[in-house]
Amino acid sequence: MKNFFSVEDVVNVYDLIKEAIHLKKNPYQYQDIGKNKTIGLVFFNPSLRTRISCQKAAFNLGCNTWVLDIQKDSWKIEMNDGVVMKKTQEHFKEAISVMSLYCDILAVRTFPNLLDRDYDYNEVLFQKILNYSQVPVVNMESATLHPLQSLADVMTIAELIPFFSTTTNCSKQKCKVVLSWAPHINPLPHSVANSFSQWVSQIEEIDFTITCPEKYDLDKKFSKGVYITYNQNEAFLNADFIYAKNWSSYLDYGKILCRNSNWMITEKKMKLTNQAKFMHCLPIRRNIVVEDAVLDSEYSIVLKQAENRIYASQIIFLKILQYLS
Repeated sequence: MKNFFSVEDVVNVYDLIKEAIHLKKNPYQYQDIGKNKTIGLVFFNPSLRTRISCQKAAFNLGCNTWVLDIQKDSWKIEMNDGVVMKKTQEHFKEAISVMSLYCDILAVRTFPNLLDRDYDYNEVLFQKILNYSQVPVVNMESATLHPLQSLADVMTIAELIPFFSTTTNCSKQKCKVVLSWAPHINPLPHSVANSFSQWVSQIEEIDFTITCPEKYDLDKKFSKGVYITYNQNEAFLNADFIYAKNWSSYLDYGKILCRNSNWMITEKKMKLTNQAKFMHCLPIRRNIVVEDAVLDSEYSIVLKQAENRIYASQIIFLKILQYLS
């Protein structure tokens, strides 16, 4: 694997999930491959799980890391081309190029502006990173995708459903996985929802449904062929996994069109399911996105997802280090 931007960089999703689960059982077995290697972690927006899980993943592989928070730790960076730099000290082109000289893998987390859909969905910023970096690049979240989160998510599901395990609540041939929009006070990006849809759609054993308010449909590039319903209760019927996530409108880009608190995930709604596991990428606003009773229940697997962020990152770093060897 030369770069990791999306699921499209993965040769076989099933094999990658199996390898990540196997790696979790013995996370230190490849420490020699990281000897004298450095992974640079660059953040254009705040992070908790992504930052720490990637550091832990690198440590498990015997790698050194350095971390750069662009907003706090560097010169003010000019992102646009062709400008007269009177207010900024360093251009994005030199910054990324130099950072890549100081590591063997450059992992970067960016964020959408949620103002210009074409700019965000063409991944203009991340494409520049891929172009300017002199070493392999890992997407720790971009304007439209969060593939490390999604790999951790499908890994978490795979530890519980029949195509990898005999321990499951799924009584049907396929497991029903529902991605449910939930309320939030701020306009949020589509990256987790897009990426989750993209990865889950690769797994034949999953019957995938998206439920959201009207005018909240995802870009068809990521939801093509997925059953979409605006009736949340209908979607929850006999579901085995409920993944709650908020996203702003794609059609009226970046806007909050629905403030209906009835979309919150409640204990009553979860009773419509097949004793479904509750999922969320975190951080989560309690009693806005989901009731405490659901989040704190035995069916909540959000901490399992968070733990698996380590091994999702680690298997990707390992694949790239093997490519470099």
